[in-house]
Amino acid sequence: MGPGGPGSGWPLAGTLLVAVAASMVAGGEDCLWYVDRNGSWHPGFDCEFFTFCCGTCLQRYCCRDPLRLITERQQRHCLAF
Repeated sequence: MGPGGPGSGWPLAGTLLVAVAASMVAGGEDCLWYVDRNGSWHPGFDCEFFTFCCGTCLQRYCCRDPLRLITERQQRHCLAF
């Protein structure tokens, strides 16, 4: 079978590519300060190497999952609302 057929490495390669691209995008992007749903203020914090800021406007934490990534631009957008 050709590329993408059963047993090929394409799904894994695509997942790896997304993870690498997300970590490149997130390089140097840490969690900015935020206010949670109770109105409590939380100071910003740095994430360790190979982790980046994840979560929502109301809760932030460091993780390695590119699907949970929240960029500094998205975080600043949260502050506007």
